[in-house]
Amino acid sequence: MHGHLELTGIALVVLAALGCGLLFERLRQPAVLGYILAGIILGHPSFELIQNTNLVNALANLGVLMLLFLIGMELSVRDFKNVWHISLACTLLQIFGSLGVMWGVGIFFNWPIEFTILLAFAVALSSTAVAVKMLESIDELKTSKGRLTLAILIGQDLAIVPMILVLRDMHKGIGYEIFLKIALSIAILAVLIWYLGRKTTMRIPFSKLVSGHSDLLPLAGLVFCFGMATFSGLIGLSAAYGAFLGGLILGNTAERKDMIHSMRPIQSVLLMIFFLSVGLMMDLNFIWQHLGTVMTLLFILTIGKTFLNISILRFMGKPWPEAFLVSLILSQIGEFAFMLANIGVEEKILNTYGFKMVLVLTALSLAISPLWLEAARRLHANAPEKLQNFKHYLNIVYEPEIQAFRFVRKILVLIRLKLQNYKQSKTSRPLDDD
Repeated sequence: MHGHLELTGIALVVLAALGCGLLFERLRQPAVLGYILAGIILGHPSFELIQNTNLVNALANLGVLMLLFLIGMELSVRDFKNVWHISLACTLLQIFGSLGVMWGVGIFFNWPIEFTILLAFAVALSSTAVAVKMLESIDELKTSKGRLTLAILIGQDLAIVPMILVLRDMHKGIGYEIFLKIALSIAILAVLIWYLGRKTTMRIPFSKLVSGHSDLLPLAGLVFCFGMATFSGLIGLSAAYGAFLGGLILGNTAERKDMIHSMRPIQSVLLMIFFLSVGLMMDLNFIWQHLGTVMTLLFILTIGKTFLNISILRFMGKPWPEAFLVSLILSQIGEFAFMLANIGVEEKILNTYGFKMVLVLTALSLAISPLWLEAARRLHANAPEKLQNFKHYLNIVYEPEIQAFRFVRKILVLIRLKLQNYKQSKTSRPLDDD
């Protein structure tokens, strides 16, 4: 009977996740937002359908490894070599810019330096799923703006590994060991990209054994992913770094397309569990108790990140329309912030307050992405090729709202004048009678 109840709970969880995911897809939003909503609903004390949260967290961590594995597999080394300078330059400026902004915010809120660094890392990253959905929605995925956005997202994906290494060793202090590990990881990645870029398509050693066996191919991919992750962990680097390298190697073999096709359903299920776990950890009471702080930080992070990206892209010589559009698409905090928050708890960088704050800010940042999507759609549809400045952008993109605001303001001014005239007439009437 107990096992029957557990299976019923699992079925209801999957059904809720599917329903919420389809709802958000119907609304032309990423399904991951639906998974988070499903987790919030199922995590409410009234339901208590998920009691073994340790198992959920373990599967969620596997989902992160699979995500990095597939990111590496889908990365075309030859295409990346054409945009690597833009990609890495933008990513580095975003990271250092985020560190500078969050350092100022941290001083104001009196945050520990470790929390400030972790939140700066999280803010520097954007959501690949949300960004791609936005690009597809406005038909910009194949244009120069879409290619620039994807190049920056690739650079951010590569930056995740050094971030993980820094956070894993931060409790030891910022010393030479962290920089040595970062230098080693970057050197290995650079050598691997150089090697794969020179060679023609390779074949994996066990390709003859698994080719033609659709049931063995995903299993072979999982073994390679977790094997590389284990090896990377054993030599002192992160498991996520090893999973990414494993995907990068397999992505440059003859079996790349078949491997991606066979691994994607597994990744989809594990990522659904990952975002479901995020929803389960969301504390609505925490949001209500710290509503002022949460809203203030969300405003600072969202607007600040957008303006930071605009400044970086303008500094790199990009025109106003391209800088605005790309910055709007990259304005949200990415899903890897959840992983960084988990690392922060494991390494005792974050206390309960800090962990909940990062979760809430990331989830709300993803949740308000539809507002930024609408702004991107209007910019794509209405803005001229050459925007002059930010004021010109507001007048073009938000012209209906600005006109409505001006109309309402005129109505309010007229009402106030009428009331003033009425009061004056009331006060002057007795004098007239005398």
